[in-house]
Amino acid sequence: MTMDRLNNRIRLPDGRLLGYAEYGDPAGKPVFFFHGWPSSRLAARPIDEPAARGARVIAIDRPGIGLSDFKPGRTIGEWPDDVVAVADRLGIDRFAVAGASGGGPYAAVCALKIPERLTIAALISGVAPIEMPGAAAILGQRSQMLFRLARRAPWILRLPLALRVRRARRDPERFLLEWTATMPETDRATLLGPAGIGRQLIEDYIEAFRAGTCGLAWEAGLYMRPWGFRLEEITMEVHLWQGEKDVHIPPAMGRYQASVIPRCRATFWANESHFSLTFSRMDEIVATLISSEPVAVS
Repeated sequence: MTMDRLNNRIRLPDGRLLGYAEYGDPAGKPVFFFHGWPSSRLAARPIDEPAARGARVIAIDRPGIGLSDFKPGRTIGEWPDDVVAVADRLGIDRFAVAGASGGGPYAAVCALKIPERLTIAALISGVAPIEMPGAAAILGQRSQMLFRLARRAPWILRLPLALRVRRARRDPERFLLEWTATMPETDRATLLGPAGIGRQLIEDYIEAFRAGTCGLAWEAGLYMRPWGFRLEEITMEVHLWQGEKDVHIPPAMGRYQASVIPRCRATFWANESHFSLTFSRMDEIVATLISSEPVAVS
């Protein structure tokens, strides 16, 4: 994979620069991949090989992350405009969207607002809206405190985020071992295995902070506020994949989304967790993303 495929930028109509990377087959069916949090366009690097079998994956940095300019006051609902701008610039008419973890809301809002441009929409271990019954309890005490701060004053998160990424830059191997220490064994096997996926994700984590901490702190607050749309309003078919052993995005979040999205085709894997699902099942996921015909919009 050449560096020029990993580091691209497009100037949007409002003058901002948006960063993106490409993976897989340059002549394949287009799939826009939306990374999690805190993450960047480099999160899709481990799927380059499965994508080479017919998928052209375009992974975009959201505003203020990686190579993308910060956009003060942005909302989740504005994301489809950026996606369409990139697609138009690349000459892509119809495409799939897939959001992983914190990228889930961004795939969902595309399914709602631009279904005429989509062939398929997919949520991969996607985070649920805060309005979900019991969402606060599911997040756990530490995460609740973190995201409450983000909701009320996102700037407060900038210091702890900066300190954390400094540790990752100083000693990536130690950071990886500490990060994975309390994960399920399935995730540890995925991230610490010989394929080097864990090292790639640490590089992705560091890259997310290339533009500083503003974008990531702001986005943390977006997850803890109403998204500005309801999943029940989505009319097109949505695929959902979730691991039953996921401790980052608990399966209750997947079940909730599957229950409220009117045309949801959900798959729950009993023995998969957050990272094991994303990478161990990527062949199946990519095959689904590129096999679907354009969906009729009602």
